Formats: sequence, structure tokens, C-alpha cells
Amino acid sequence: MGGKAEKVYTEPGDIERILRLVVELPGQTHVRITMKNGDIVSGAVTERPAAQLLQSASGATGMNARLRLDHPTEPDWTAYLWLGDIERVERLIES
Repeated sequence: MGGKAEKVYTEPGDIERILRLVVELPGQTHVRITMKNGDIVSGAVTERPAAQLLQSASGATGMNARLRLDHPTEPDWTAYLWLGDIERVERLIES
């Protein structure tokens, strides 16, 4: 098992959604992420996230993945997001 996550997913539809997000997030892609709670985060995907079998704090086993975003103009800024918390991914075109 890969570790712990705040929330894990076991339903086939949720797992398919996480796997789709993995495909939408290749490394070095600039994205704007809308979270399920309404927060919006923009940055560059450092590397494609990997779906993993994880355990929640309550002991449930399921799937989730963690995404790392960096910001090219802010070297000290990094965000870590759980794919299960993402509502939408928009690819940004670099100018």
C-alpha cells in the first residue's frame, strides 16, 4: 500500500474519475484547477500524478492520487492537491 490519504475512493465511478484526471495532468502542463470547495489553484504540473491504493485515517482502503503544482514565477510556491478533491481541470496556454 502506498500510504495514507485524508479520503480514499472505492466506487468504480470515483476510481474512473481519478484515473481520467491522471491522464489530464501530464508533467510540465500549466493548469487551472477548480476544487470541489470552490478554491481555484493555478500552476505547472511537476509530474503526472500516480493513482495509488491508500488507506484513510479511518482505516478504509481505496484509491486517490496527489498532484504537485509549482509556479514558474514564484520558486518558493508549491501546492499539493488530492485528485479526489478536484472538480475541474483547465489547461492554460503559455504565451
